[in-house]
Amino acid sequence: MSATVAAALKKAAVYILGDEKKRGKLVTAVLSAAVGLLLLLCAPAVMLSSLGEVGEEAQVPELHLNAYDIYSSLDSESRQRLDDIRSAGNDIANAMDEKGVKVHTIKAQLIYMSYFDEVQNFYAESYANLFAAAPNDSDLINAINSTYGLEIDYDEFIRTYTWVMNSTLNPYMFKDAGSKNCTDLAAWAENAFISGWGYKSGAVGERDETDRIRYADNAGLMLGYLNYSPTDKAFGSDYSTLVYTEQGSLDTMPEVAGVGLFDGSQHGIYVGNGEVVFSSADCGYVTKEVVSNGSWTSWCTYEGIEYPQEVTDAIESLNENSSSEN
Repeated sequence: MSATVAAALKKAAVYILGDEKKRGKLVTAVLSAAVGLLLLLCAPAVMLSSLGEVGEEAQVPELHLNAYDIYSSLDSESRQRLDDIRSAGNDIANAMDEKGVKVHTIKAQLIYMSYFDEVQNFYAESYANLFAAAPNDSDLINAINSTYGLEIDYDEFIRTYTWVMNSTLNPYMFKDAGSKNCTDLAAWAENAFISGWGYKSGAVGERDETDRIRYADNAGLMLGYLNYSPTDKAFGSDYSTLVYTEQGSLDTMPEVAGVGLFDGSQHGIYVGNGEVVFSSADCGYVTKEVVSNGSWTSWCTYEGIEYPQEVTDAIESLNENSSSEN
């Protein structure tokens, strides 16, 4: 990233971090512009370095900038650099889709745009391979550091990534944005966990305008998915109550991500690999745990969610067993 671009982004970062009342308006303006995602994904690295500069004594200029203003103020060389980054971002998105890891597109773009300014001979396809092969984020960062000779700090990356993900709803997480299905419900729950959503009664995933954090209560985690339109990028109000059906004990649950878990009082979403995500009033945020470590007693399905044949077969088998016993 050129010094001019970095300076512009840092000024915007200090402005955003220094004034809570204007922070949301500027972020909204930036995200709504064509170059908005580009600037958002370039900015986190300098935002982190700006945190120490922002306090009550910080003198933040009145910038009134939006994404177009920042872009227009750059010289031709810096504009070309941003155009190149945007082109690379598109290449990364396509490569991630081809490798079957589309859900990690923002992560891949964020890492590239924050840390790859000195990397030569970049190929999106081989880069996407690292995301397809890594079992977790820690191994991913190690692989990227080793492959490209970088020194990305894992903890710094996680803080940055959480901030970015909490600022938006990952558009790449949906396998079928035109339907409400259990696969995307599991992805929605994982996204809420990764993004650091908090717990608040009555919330369904919308971002609080005061503290700029997304919240969902226990049922709201599922209701948010049911009410969110990926096309309109907005929450509707079709579902106000979570309607569910307990199907059977955990030992009868099909291995399908997106089925619900129930412990008699709270719900969770099974996300595969023996893990469940749920919004917990006790800890105050969306969390994840191993199913066997919790108090889950049954699995359930939700009204409005489509389930695959494997789930339908399991329900039919349970119904047949119940009929034969009677």
